This record gives sequence, C-alpha cells and structure tokens, in this order.
Amino acid sequence: MAQARVKARSPRKESVFGERFAVFAECLLTGVWIAVACLGVVTYPAAFAAGARHLRRRTAHEGGGWREFVADFRRAVRGGWVVGLAGWAAAAAVWVDVLAAQAGLPGGPFVGAVGIFALIGLAVALLRAAAVWTPGASWRALLAQAGRRTVLDPAGSFLIIGGLAVVAVSAWFVAPLAVPVLGAVAAAAVAVEERYRLR
Repeated sequence: MAQARVKARSPRKESVFGERFAVFAECLLTGVWIAVACLGVVTYPAAFAAGARHLRRRTAHEGGGWREFVADFRRAVRGGWVVGLAGWAAAAAVWVDVLAAQAGLPGGPFVGAVGIFALIGLAVALLRAAAVWTPGASWRALLAQAGRRTVLDPAGSFLIIGGLAVVAVSAWFVAPLAVPVLGAVAAAAVAVEERYRLR
C-alpha cells in the first residue's frame, strides 16, 4: 500500500507529444530572442549562434534561459560582428550584380544568378557554423568547416534552404510571423548538424 502511494506521488514522465510540443514552443520563443538580438544589424551571426546553443541545451534537457542566451550572445558577438559586416558586404555585391542584370549589361543575368546562388550558399554556411558555435570558438575556423559541410552534405543544406524559404514566405504573408520562425531555422540548422555528426 505504501509502495502504491509512493508511485502515485512520483512525477510522471512527459509524453512524446508533450516533449515535442515544448521543443516547438521553445523554438518560437528563441526566434523572438534571435530577432531582438539581430537589431544590432551586424549581430545576426551571434544571435543565431546563441539561439542554436540555447536549443542544443533544451534538447539535451539542460538548464538555460534568457540569461544564458544573453551571455552566449555577448561571447559570440566579439568576433561575430565582423562576420555580420562581411555578410552585408556580400549582400551589397549581389545587389549590384542583380542591378547589372536588370540594366541589360552583357552577361548580367548569368552574373546575377551566380551571385544569388553564392549568397544562398554563404547564408547556409553561416547558419551551419552558428549551429555548432561554442564559447571561444574561432568564427573563421567555424565558417571554413561549415563551408565544406555545406558542399559535402547537400541534403542537409537544402533542408536549411527550406527553412529560409519558410521565413521568406511567412514574412511575405504576415511579416510578424517571420520573427518566431527564425527559431525554427536555428533548430533546423542544429538538427542538420547533429544528423551530419551522427553520420
């Protein structure tokens, strides 16, 4: 009888559905955190790195919340702002290519298409680097390794491109939806990197 009472008082294990829904909700909340951290314009690599690290902690059933996210963001932004600046420079270069293509310059459409594909590849490599970021890691080394994985794991890279497409479509339909969906993109990058690691 006493044993039955002890069993009745012990906490129940969370159902699979409940756990997955909790992770989904955490992704949406993390998307809001990432969006706030991206307000610094060149801070988006650090924002995604901190968001991805938070989601890795959550899926590993470790503690962590807003304070840990902010601490990770501060560490990641030290070298990450340079990466963010370089990303904007690359986007500006592609924009010039697209304008050249629209102006009807010879070879313009080809150069514009190559530029857009290169920018998408850079975005995927950046997300893959952010997904494995840890405090003290060199952004240069992370990006070099992520670039190789982007090419060697095309299936994973296309999954991340799908996540970016979801953000774009969400922003097109209802702009505020793109904010929480940023967390889903970070989660997709974390899942792709974990899949690659297990292979």
